[in-house]
Amino acid sequence: MVDTTYQVRGMTCGHCVSAVSAEVGAIVGVRDVRVDLASGQVTVSSEQPVDTEAVRAAVDEAGYDLVEA
Repeated sequence: MVDTTYQVRGMTCGHCVSAVSAEVGAIVGVRDVRVDLASGQVTVSSEQPVDTEAVRAAVDEAGYDLVEA
């Protein structure tokens, strides 16, 4: 299992957490998504490393911004 943490900007409520979790969770190979609303961190657990651009697209689809590392 591979855990990767991303920083997401723009989340302010539980609905934001649900939207990001659903979109990122739909990426092929993702097993779990944990969102910390206070810090804006999204941790993705997957069998193999997930393409950052796929995560960026999912976060964008949810209406938020993936912050550059």
